[in-house]
Amino acid sequence: MLDVVVVGAGPNGLTAAVELARRDFDVEVFEAKETVGGGARTEELTLPGFRHDPCSAVHPLGIGSPAFGNMPLGRYGLEWLHPELPMAHPFDDGTAAVLSRSVAETAASFGPRDAGVYRRLMAPYLGRWDVLAKDFMSLPLSALPRDPLGLARFGAVGLQPYSWLMRRFGDDRARALMAGLVAHVIAPLGSVATSGVGMLFALAAHENGWPLPRGGSQAIPDALTRYLKDLGGAVHTGFEVKRLDDLPPARAYVFDTSPTAVARIAGLGRAYENFRYGAAAFKIDYALDGPVPWTAAEARRAGTVQIGPSSGEIATALRQATTGTAPDTPFLITAQPSLVDPSRAPEGRHVFWAYGHVPHGWDGDLTDAVERQIERFAPGFRDRVLARAVAGPAELAARNANYVGGDIACGSAAGLQLLFRPGISLFPYRTRHPSVFLCSSAAWPGPGVHGMSGHNAAKAVWRALRKADAR
Repeated sequence: MLDVVVVGAGPNGLTAAVELARRDFDVEVFEAKETVGGGARTEELTLPGFRHDPCSAVHPLGIGSPAFGNMPLGRYGLEWLHPELPMAHPFDDGTAAVLSRSVAETAASFGPRDAGVYRRLMAPYLGRWDVLAKDFMSLPLSALPRDPLGLARFGAVGLQPYSWLMRRFGDDRARALMAGLVAHVIAPLGSVATSGVGMLFALAAHENGWPLPRGGSQAIPDALTRYLKDLGGAVHTGFEVKRLDDLPPARAYVFDTSPTAVARIAGLGRAYENFRYGAAAFKIDYALDGPVPWTAAEARRAGTVQIGPSSGEIATALRQATTGTAPDTPFLITAQPSLVDPSRAPEGRHVFWAYGHVPHGWDGDLTDAVERQIERFAPGFRDRVLARAVAGPAELAARNANYVGGDIACGSAAGLQLLFRPGISLFPYRTRHPSVFLCSSAAWPGPGVHGMSGHNAAKAVWRALRKADAR
């Protein structure tokens, strides 16, 4: 009998497996796809030589992850590459606000009215990322936070809806950039704790940057897999699990899957019937014959470019997507991996990545709306397109079963479900089955390639196994 079986070889499943193998548990991972990775894969989706990331591409929470930071992933091939600017947010007048490694540069891009406001907002947390991230992303657990006062201060502001925080800013340049940061979790701006989302992404840029892995996002799960194998663990790909009986006997089963899947496979009945899936993504990967012709010079230097020129436009797009309407003017998150990693495309060519938000399970085509938005800030963009790979909600769900209805966050981040995932519980990684645990981004701290859901779930597993051994 194995100690632990992990179902799903995404970043969270692999992190959970590594954490348990480091503590001398016998661990094996079973993945339905032929390659590991989950939402962190890299493939030739368009033309030969163009290596695209089908889902995640930029990793502000990955480089600063407490879980990854405690692993020697650099020895196993993971190398972070930093663009000159983490992020740019262009406007219709040809200018752009930026999210820079420098707080001063970021603040200056907002204009004199809001520069001081932003500096004061960020100042209490600068230089304290390691402690704050560990305390924030490890909860809820029985261990006390290392800096309870700092966490409380962050929570006092972060638990507010962003629609409250934005009132501090006098101009819409700052409001729009921060609203775009909130939109990374596809939550309406009036949802609880969305201020904390925006602040966390901004602080991540100032402390660690928004880097991309050399070679693509696949480098992250590949490094985790190599490390796991060195620790004595095993990974089986091309193995679809339909019932718990499909797996070898084990003392514990850890699922890097959606709550729907773990309930079906483990026979948990209606355990997660109140869990809500959220709005979906509509994603396009491009092969280009040159760089994106952004009007704003800052966007030409940024790894990530947010496209939503006003906070009102972003709020409308999010509200439409989360209430069942495909936006005519979508808010877009775009990434330019080949700006910092020429290996991603043939010489002189580029890969480009863009997605907008659409209703859950939507079956329409947003391509024209997406490209009209890009052309708005990069005239002539369509002329650079050599090929495109389009993925709506159905295609995203087919690539990754955790993306139910195209929901790349594996569960709505609106309302209390942003804080209490997959439900209101002090032990969110446990299930009704005493030997079955959940470690996907459906559990706290939620979406993002950071491995912390897997890290936290691993703690719950080894505590349960240690308690069983003590009896």
